[in-house]
Amino acid sequence: MQNPFTTTFSKTPEYTYIATRKTDEILENFSYENPSESVYKITGVRGSGKTVILAKIEEEFRDEKNQKKGWLVLDLNSTRDMLGQIAAMLHKEGFGESDVKSRSVTVSASVLGNGGGIGYSSEKEDPFFDIGVEVESMIQQVQKAGKKILIGIDEVSKTQEMIKFTSEYGRWLRAKYPVYLVCTGLFENIQEVSNVKNLTFFRRATTIKTEPLNMVRMSEMYKKQLHVDADEARRMAKCTKGYAYAFQELGVLYFKKREFETLEDLIPDLKTELFTYSYEKIWEEMTETDRFLLSLLVEKEEYKREEVLDLMGDRAGNYSMYRDRLIKRGILESRQAYISLALPYFADYIKEYCL
Repeated sequence: MQNPFTTTFSKTPEYTYIATRKTDEILENFSYENPSESVYKITGVRGSGKTVILAKIEEEFRDEKNQKKGWLVLDLNSTRDMLGQIAAMLHKEGFGESDVKSRSVTVSASVLGNGGGIGYSSEKEDPFFDIGVEVESMIQQVQKAGKKILIGIDEVSKTQEMIKFTSEYGRWLRAKYPVYLVCTGLFENIQEVSNVKNLTFFRRATTIKTEPLNMVRMSEMYKKQLHVDADEARRMAKCTKGYAYAFQELGVLYFKKREFETLEDLIPDLKTELFTYSYEKIWEEMTETDRFLLSLLVEKEEYKREEVLDLMGDRAGNYSMYRDRLIKRGILESRQAYISLALPYFADYIKEYCL
């Protein structure tokens, strides 16, 4: 029997996907004739399911029902020329070819086949050719055809290509073209793009933060896929703290476990996978101040605000700033006057490898 769980980053689980309120919120908005929001930024810690949310949204709008409603889904690679990709994709959909005398986008065999290269050029090498103008002309044709465009971009960061794309997208937004954007990225990367001059629309766009998976839904999934009883399933779900990567990894390990192994026997292996493939990178990307605060929170499950202030000593004045940044990144969670680490066994990682 095939293992129903998967630990491959960016891959949507086929049998063990758990829907969240965030996904439903975006899908509902775009289902209306005139969506109230045009741009969504999905942020969260590594392994929290950002890419899965994006993939599910794209999948929904590629289905037959939404195809009939005129949706075109363009999944862009953030490391390459994004305007060129849009031009090539719309060209393939039949837009931009009506005026044979105009400058047009040419799609090479590598675009349509397996080469992966995307190119565009003027028919007469016109020095005034502008890819932004060309793409806008195509979008106008999409609008006249009564269609809508959903653009998906995974793992955005502040690059020249991203700035170039978002600058053009701002113009499309002001022109009220039917072009919608959903992108994912780490909180700090999204913030860097948001702070670029003249990209006010991106800074003000709705930010969706990934949330822990629902405990009941995780338990039910473990029961269904692993044929365990309700008590065991709840214990497993609790071990993951709702962290999507931990949920999938524990499922993989449990599926493979030998008959005499218990859940407790699997925890060291779960820790090893989390430490190696997630937490090491998360820790590496933190600032010195983030690491300082987290290193104080490893002995208990929760800490009162006053306790943390005492532990911080001379740096206590910066507590709120440190805490808020880590909450936004999905590394800390807050409950009234308490804070705690959001990721399962992250305290063990810090104690064993970072202190």
